Amino acid sequence: MSLQSAVWLVNSEGSPDGLATVADLSDFLDDFDYSGSHERSVEELDDVRRMRSDLRTLLLAERDEAAGLVNAIMANAAAVPQLVRHDPFDWHLHAIGSDSALAQRIFVETAMAMIDVIRQNEHSRLSPCAAPDCNGVVLDLSRNRSRKFCSTTCGNRVAVAAYRARHR
Repeated sequence: MSLQSAVWLVNSEGSPDGLATVADLSDFLDDFDYSGSHERSVEELDDVRRMRSDLRTLLLAERDEAAGLVNAIMANAAAVPQLVRHDPFDWHLHAIGSDSALAQRIFVETAMAMIDVIRQNEHSRLSPCAAPDCNGVVLDLSRNRSRKFCSTTCGNRVAVAAYRARHR
């Protein structure tokens, strides 16, 4: 879930911006079941929006670079993994307190998810979108690892362009 939410945040950047208002941020937190404090302020929104490029760097980093980034994120946040339980989830790990700044919590939770990606050598599940005019990130959770596009829109746009090129 943390990887999916990080990919959503990264892909929300652009035109139109999918994270333009505090209400958009609240919807994001509800959609991805983020717990903890949420100030519902413009400053908090700006912090999360600024973090998106750092998330992109983390998600698309090569394995060894990603490990270094994860270590730095965890050290900078003084992360201390602890078991927590809250609706709708049973016991699971959080590495930062629920009263920490939202952007920092998102960043640390993404780093925690990247630990599993790194340990299981599953970096091939994260890639840039194959659409030539897109900066999106793809999280491929399919069995056959066949996902190439960040969204159906990108896939359809590439397919239509290929169709038109064949019929010229």
